[in-house]
Amino acid sequence: MNANENLFYSFWQGGYEGADHVNSTGHLLDMNDSNQHRMRVREDYLHLQPFGIRTIRESVGWRRAEPTPNHYDFSFLEPLIEAAQEFDLQILWTLCHYGWPRDIDIFSAGFIERYARYAAAAAEFLAPFSKSEPIYTPINEISFLAYATCETTLIHPFGPHLRERSVEFKRQLVRAAIAGMEAIWKVDPRARFLHVDPLIHVIAPEGRPELAEMAEHVRLSQYQAWDMLAGAIEPELGGASKYLDIIGVNYYHSNQWEWETFNTLFWHLKDPRRKPFKDMLAEINQRYGHGRPLVIAETSHVGSGRGEWIADITAEVIQAAQEGVVLQGICLYPILDRHGWENLDHWHRSGLWDIHPDPQGNLVRVMDKSYAKSLVEAQWRLAKTPYYQTFQPHQDQPIFYQKL
Repeated sequence: MNANENLFYSFWQGGYEGADHVNSTGHLLDMNDSNQHRMRVREDYLHLQPFGIRTIRESVGWRRAEPTPNHYDFSFLEPLIEAAQEFDLQILWTLCHYGWPRDIDIFSAGFIERYARYAAAAAEFLAPFSKSEPIYTPINEISFLAYATCETTLIHPFGPHLRERSVEFKRQLVRAAIAGMEAIWKVDPRARFLHVDPLIHVIAPEGRPELAEMAEHVRLSQYQAWDMLAGAIEPELGGASKYLDIIGVNYYHSNQWEWETFNTLFWHLKDPRRKPFKDMLAEINQRYGHGRPLVIAETSHVGSGRGEWIADITAEVIQAAQEGVVLQGICLYPILDRHGWENLDHWHRSGLWDIHPDPQGNLVRVMDKSYAKSLVEAQWRLAKTPYYQTFQPHQDQPIFYQKL
């Protein structure tokens, strides 16, 4: 592993929301269908060109790819692949984005076996389309997925009756990810793996010092999945250093909060208790550095704060680089707006392009010009720093639109 190698076609990247789980009302989500991304993928990829974005994150969707047990159909990915080839884009594929076939017992050995077979089948289908080393995320956000499945009602089979099994499910997901990586390597030895989870900061509420120890325990739990994959803890799961390849951190304004009250340390209010993002990057780099590439795999904000958010993130990244932390990329996630998991009619206004339904049922893409202008300014600012010049190939430079 080499932290300074160029893994990606572009430093600035775009991620398309691919959640496909069953929500609290029993609705089977397919975010790439509900925002018409699969239907309008060529248009969506074309929109990336002026911004120099040539690396994108997409999700396969295990439930859709395996309509009946151990039988696979990946034909629905063909339009994405064809459009990516047309525009010479690199796709980083997420294999499991919270959803799985509904007949599986997630705590059974069969879950691991079925996932490994599916991962191998996906790699066999996708390998011919990768000019360079293919990069897969085996299971998206292992730590968050275990929490959301077992301690909330967000993801089927739902908590909190599974609350006591949250760490057990995290172990199960780690076992599945390891089995999946081994199965993929048998199909394509070139494969690389991007493991993403939220980067968080948790503190005790003011006046509650007795909660400080628990808050720190929760904060440190963000590292469990990565540690398990690397074999640093619970070696009986089969982890080893080779499995923890590329580290991806997901970071939003709500990733810092008080324990027990769950009150957010609001970014837009400049809460002084917030931990600087550069320090959070430094901590994870120190913990897992050792030559491992580090990327921001998801980040964005909502509404009018989108531009200021990306400017702040860029400033933090530059400061982190001055202190020795160099990133491989920043993924704007979502690059195209998404609706809520629970309220399907609420669009977050979090993408570089908002979505506006027209009377004919088309979901029209409308670029947020303020966000776009801030993004271009951030791109140029970062490109001028000596820390990132080696990661900025010529085609990664944005085309600045004076009209933005």
